[in-house]
Amino acid sequence: METVLVVDDSPKDRDIAGACLKEHGLTPMFAENGREALEVLERRRPDAVLTGLYMPEMDGLKLVEFMRRDHSSIPVVLMTARGSEDTAVAALRAGALSYVPKKNLRTNLCDAMRVVLGAVEAKRHREQVRKFLERTESHFVLGYELEGPIALVSHLQSNLAQINFCDETGLFQVGTALSEAFNNAIDHGNLELDSSLREKSGEAYAKLRQERAQQLPYRDRRVHVTERLAQPEVTYVVRDDGQGFDLSTVPDPRNLRNILKASGRGLMLIRMFMDEVTFNDTGNEIRMVKQRADSSIPSRVGSS
Repeated sequence: METVLVVDDSPKDRDIAGACLKEHGLTPMFAENGREALEVLERRRPDAVLTGLYMPEMDGLKLVEFMRRDHSSIPVVLMTARGSEDTAVAALRAGALSYVPKKNLRTNLCDAMRVVLGAVEAKRHREQVRKFLERTESHFVLGYELEGPIALVSHLQSNLAQINFCDETGLFQVGTALSEAFNNAIDHGNLELDSSLREKSGEAYAKLRQERAQQLPYRDRRVHVTERLAQPEVTYVVRDDGQGFDLSTVPDPRNLRNILKASGRGLMLIRMFMDEVTFNDTGNEIRMVKQRADSSIPSRVGSS
């Protein structure tokens, strides 16, 4: 059973997070600040860390920086509150993999942890196929297979690991971006599900998801994934068979206040972790480029 270290100086938030994790079969551990968390890490290694940002002794940003240096294989998820936007962005850039607004903790926590722990599982299952890989292109088609997205993320991460494309944190970041892209393509693209429904009722959202996966025209739609790996960059193209969306309706990732909104959270993370992100005109295809860790090519974010 996976363990998650919950770090926060608020007993209430620790209790809420711990209860949510237990409900989904995860074992919580607890620490009141970053310094205590590092002491816990020396005694027992968790599968993931869920941390607040503003805490005495050592805050969440400093904890992320320490973990990037000494525990880079353990993914970190942030719990964000109003007023912490700048620190949250700094922590994501320092190595945190995802975030959950505290006001939506009960609703969104387990979705975020599922993505991150899926990346952990993917890491465990990677196998080295060949020592060096200079150039390759692969095409995949996803339906509604239960473990399909996780399996594909695992495979794509392993391709990067084989050529030492990036460090462990970089692999987790790519995995998070791919998972969010696949989830968006399946849920919002092919199944045309509205994220606002999940905020109102996760149960109703899951029920509608299951129903539409078996109904026409949704049932026959697929997600088409292309991976192009050519040093010093890797390109992923994810296209769904849905009707697309208006990119202008997505919260602006440059506005830090939007980090607390559940809507557009997946695209926010994709833009944070990929060096170049573009969409086709209809909005049913996303192109993501990741540069090698030692590449000096500047990042770009576009809309077409």
